[in-house]
Parts: sequence; structure tokens; C-alpha cells
Amino acid sequence: MEAILVSACLRGVPCRFDGQHKASSGVEEAVTGREVVSFCPEVAGGLATPRRPAELVGGDGYDVLDGTARVVEDTGRDVTAEFLDGAQRALAAARHRGCTEALLMPRSPSCGRGTVHDGSFAGRLVPGDGVTAALLERNGIAVRPAPGV
Repeated sequence: MEAILVSACLRGVPCRFDGQHKASSGVEEAVTGREVVSFCPEVAGGLATPRRPAELVGGDGYDVLDGTARVVEDTGRDVTAEFLDGAQRALAAARHRGCTEALLMPRSPSCGRGTVHDGSFAGRLVPGDGVTAALLERNGIAVRPAPGV
């Protein structure tokens, strides 16, 4: 059975920054018939649930991987190291289970694919990918945003 990495919050795990989840029927339909590897990179990187909101500052996830951008909480606390660690752990889990694809939480600083928040904490979105999405893509794992979320 083909395996797919899925953001744990999309599978009903209350691990989002606000302590909630984002389970949806669209996600369940998209993974039907596949082995699902549920994973939250932010929790795996050592961040608590709930936690302060975080956004990408100075670029997107690719820029964080390259050391030219960072991830900060709304208090200004830098959590880049935690996001990088969680992304590495997500990649390791995907490789271990043979995942060639990931279905991730849209707009997230770790899992976002295509758009992320701009670092202003004003709700503005800009083109880009989160840290985990970028690392997975760089390593040949196709990343898709979750349908219906």
C-alpha cells in the first residue's frame, strides 16, 4: 500500500498552535486506500500545544533552509531551530515509511504549500512554502495542500 505523509492536525489531532485540529472530509477522501503517516513537525520539533502563533520573516521555507529567513512567534521569539528540527524529523518519517507524497496544512509556517503568512501577523498571505514543505520538496517528496481546508 502506498504511504502518504499527512499533517496530523488534518487527521483530527489537536496539535495546531491554538490547540485545535483541522480534520476535514476532503482530506479523508484524498487519502482513502493509502497508508497514512500522520505527523506534526512543530510538535516534533519541541514546540508545545497550544503555542504562540509563528510566521516566516524575511522569506519562505526555502529561505529558512538556506539561512536567510527565520521563523518567529508573535512575541518576537525566534523558533527557527524548532521548525528546522521538526522538518528534518518529518523528512525522516516520510523516508522511513516510503512516502513519495505529502498532504499538508495550507498557510502554515511549517506545512504551507503555495501561500504562507507574510510575517506581519496581520493575516496577509504571500506566495511561498513552509519550512517542512520546502524540505520535503527539495528531497523529492511531492507536497500538496489539503483539499477543503
